[in-house]
Amino acid sequence: MSPSTPRIAPLTPPYPPEIQAQFDRIMRGAPPLLLFRVMAGHGRAWDKFRAGGLLDPGPLPLRQREIVIDRTCALNKCEYEWGVHVAVFAGPAKLAGDEVRATVQGDAMSACWSAAEQALIAAVDALHARATFTDEEFAALSAHYDEAQILEIILLCGFYRTVSYLANGLRLPLEENATRFPQ
Repeated sequence: MSPSTPRIAPLTPPYPPEIQAQFDRIMRGAPPLLLFRVMAGHGRAWDKFRAGGLLDPGPLPLRQREIVIDRTCALNKCEYEWGVHVAVFAGPAKLAGDEVRATVQGDAMSACWSAAEQALIAAVDALHARATFTDEEFAALSAHYDEAQILEIILLCGFYRTVSYLANGLRLPLEENATRFPQ
């Protein structure tokens, strides 16, 4: 099996009407991502994935949402999902080049982040490293984000860790238009 072949074969067009309708809703007219095509071939897994997908906007502004997702994927060495998110959302989220790089190569103290974003990055890093927060980390996060936003941050970290497991474990080749990790 070559590194450019996923370990589980994706669905190929034409897709069943119900799956096509789901792809259309999620992708808003763009071709479905390889990850979605692999998952959609397995009904139970696809249903569970979509149910937990957090694909709605949620209580976090787009910029903070994308910082959480990009940092989580970077920590999990998931260039596939990181690259898709950066390519599609970095512009709308107003993430500058140094900020995008910092999601991979920086940390919570990188100069490009505001105080609220530093608390956000520290929270993502804590969840990744220890699956919890210290009281100080939680207090720093709470100084900038309300309870609904904190729950969303935790859920996003967990979901995109799962996405990273899927993309990395299935050895998904990078999407054609995805951004690559900075060198």
